Amino acid sequence: MKTSPDARSRPPFSYAVKVGHISANPVTVRISADEREREGLAELWKVSSVEELSAEMQIARWKKDGVRVRGHITARLTQSCVVTLEPVESVVSEDFEQIFVPEGSKLARMMTGESAEMVLDPDGPDLPETFEGDTIDAGATVAEMVALGIDPYPRKAGIEFADHIESDPTAKDDKPNPFAVLKDWKKKE
Repeated sequence: MKTSPDARSRPPFSYAVKVGHISANPVTVRISADEREREGLAELWKVSSVEELSAEMQIARWKKDGVRVRGHITARLTQSCVVTLEPVESVVSEDFEQIFVPEGSKLARMMTGESAEMVLDPDGPDLPETFEGDTIDAGATVAEMVALGIDPYPRKAGIEFADHIESDPTAKDDKPNPFAVLKDWKKKE
């Protein structure tokens, strides 16, 4: 995600933070989505509705020119059950941390091994996000973290795929083999 101050590409949930105003001491910020923002997020995430989205974040300077955003997000939303299509209420409640560095910063360069392959630790911290200008969008980061926490296959409690029958690999297939006619075929010389 590359944050940009361009208003035309503004996400449905946004909270702009001026990088120049951030100190080394963390500042606590609480944000929540209004009705219009929740409707935009529901459309973006392809869910029925978003009833609540809030975050409490600590924003502080990171190293020389970076910004660290840490916090906790809480979202309540309604999705459609993948089996019955009935409404399913979901809650996303997660801690998150994101580092932002300016474009061109040596802190944003990816570490590569001797073979020039990118080295990533799946259990390690995420790579820093880059930003241009003097503003980051902490609200877009919150929305992205919630999107990652949404269940892609929501089901109502106790609902199973009852009519789903797996094929039995040991069962004899009664369909004729279309290549059976070729078994006696010989090349004529």
